[in-house]
Amino acid sequence: MNALARATGLWNYIDKEIADYADLLLAESVTSEELGGITFHREQIEALNTLLSGENLILSAPTSFGKSLLVDALLASGKYRRVAIILPTIALLDEFRRRLRRRFQDKFELVMHPEERAAGADVIFLGTQERLLNRDDIGTLDLTVVDEFYKLDPRRKDERNVALNAAVRRLLLKSRQFFFLGPNIDDVTVTVEGRWKFQFLKTRFSTVAVDIYDLGEVEDKEARLYEELRQERNWPSLVFVSSPDRANMLAGTAADKFKVSHTADEMATWMRENYGDKWPLIAVVNNGFAVHHARIPRSLASQMVRLFNAKTLPVLFCTSTLIEGVNTAAKTVMIYDKKISRANFDFFTFSNIKGRAGRLGEHRVGQVYLFNPPPPPQETEVAPTLFDDEENASDDYLVFLDEVDLSKDTNARISVISNELGLSRDELRIASSVGLETAARIRHQVLQSLHNSSLLIWSGYPDYNQIEEVVRVICQVKSARDFGAYSDKQLTFLISALRGAQKIKDFMLNYNSSYKGDPEAYDGIFKFLRACEYGLPQVISLVALFASKRDDSVNYDLFVRELSRWFRNEALRSLEEEGIPIQVAERFVKNNDSKKTLTKRLEQAVLGESGLLSDFERNWLAYALDLKLT
Repeated sequence: MNALARATGLWNYIDKEIADYADLLLAESVTSEELGGITFHREQIEALNTLLSGENLILSAPTSFGKSLLVDALLASGKYRRVAIILPTIALLDEFRRRLRRRFQDKFELVMHPEERAAGADVIFLGTQERLLNRDDIGTLDLTVVDEFYKLDPRRKDERNVALNAAVRRLLLKSRQFFFLGPNIDDVTVTVEGRWKFQFLKTRFSTVAVDIYDLGEVEDKEARLYEELRQERNWPSLVFVSSPDRANMLAGTAADKFKVSHTADEMATWMRENYGDKWPLIAVVNNGFAVHHARIPRSLASQMVRLFNAKTLPVLFCTSTLIEGVNTAAKTVMIYDKKISRANFDFFTFSNIKGRAGRLGEHRVGQVYLFNPPPPPQETEVAPTLFDDEENASDDYLVFLDEVDLSKDTNARISVISNELGLSRDELRIASSVGLETAARIRHQVLQSLHNSSLLIWSGYPDYNQIEEVVRVICQVKSARDFGAYSDKQLTFLISALRGAQKIKDFMLNYNSSYKGDPEAYDGIFKFLRACEYGLPQVISLVALFASKRDDSVNYDLFVRELSRWFRNEALRSLEEEGIPIQVAERFVKNNDSKKTLTKRLEQAVLGESGLLSDFERNWLAYALDLKLT
């Protein structure tokens, strides 16, 4: 077995206890003691050699390749002092943060939240594209890492694509070296030669095997799904579906039919006490099923993944939010739907979903159940906007470039837009966050409102009528459902209720007691809370920008800042992103707490066995804070 591992390049499978001299020598030579004795495989070493020689690298490799381990190896090398890492989701951000803090907290300062500032020379800036695009303390970088780099291609129809390309371009101009990583890419297109040189390494090298079972001909697919989910041999099972509504519906039906765990009652009880008893997900969790999609609170979603990996919740229904990089210990992946929202997914996305089956060191042979025919194989080419000629770029992207970087023609394009919207170049970047076409329609509605009343003319904290008018203007252009509400009236009410609630727990329990809608739509409230963080603040800022052109006393900054953090201490929302539920943290928060001081108080409560924490909450926080309980 050791000889086979050596010959195939799976050097991490060499058993050092019984290896002969040659195999042992090879394994020891590719083992990192700085990373706790991890042994690399052949393809990882090839990638590392390229990077440590100073070259830029774009790596395309399967999910089970161990791409994130290469980032850790670079950080452990001592060659890089200032590093920026762009990640597409908060969930992946938290996963990286947890791993990097565990391995490098004594070596690097980790800066993740907008309110945190870099103080030392050795620092890792960790963030989504929106956060890193707006930081002003980055300075010169030794290395820029971009995970899931295929999202740079505008053809993937990701609404955050513009911000991603703009953020990456900004970082690359400050960085000595870059490393892009992602799965299942066949080629990278560069239109402008020589702008950024790089090596492209494409590999299908995988550290786990996968058995595929085709159930496409089964007549009653839903019945077969539940039949397979009953089987413990398939656990932990990840069930991929097209949308949050589908995940909720199928998980609810499964929970009505059978139970897969008898150890999840504490989780269900906690949810009932902190969110109310009308949320259907509580009964789902009580019977051992987890759900992961964009309408689940972040700390709860993190806990779902943790309990899934621990097999407390051995079946997890998920959408594409879990496919984008978050690691799970799934033995089995059941691809039940063939769509994301209403559109069929392509072969690239199918390959990413399939790649979630199996895990190195735990499930060396994964299982994939196909309930529909897979998409036809096709090569995936990534064409990042920042690697293309500016003439071909969208106006939304061009506004982020400096005038000196634009040609005469593209400068003229931006000047026309600037004149039409009545905005400066810097102000166009604010407009671009919602899309320039949308911004033009917002401007029209603002001008109409100002013609009819002065309700948009305010600063500081608005009254109810002023909020209502801002929301009405926005909902003339965008649907209230985009922000988790049925109408502009309800959206206004929710904003006001959130502002008036003493605690998030009070807000949720009040919502629960008054909720009379369909049970399946209960979790729309979490879409509203997400919109308050990102979505609503951007468009409200744009309304303020256009209103200020009429009256320069207009200033919504305070309201926008407070809305984006749910009218709470910023530390609460920051810690919620790190897996600590606000309902728990707000028991301990004090006026003017920073994230650092609140974290310290939570650590003391966990280790000191505070009476304000249940045993379940103490274990939850110990995991989130990376503490060891005696």
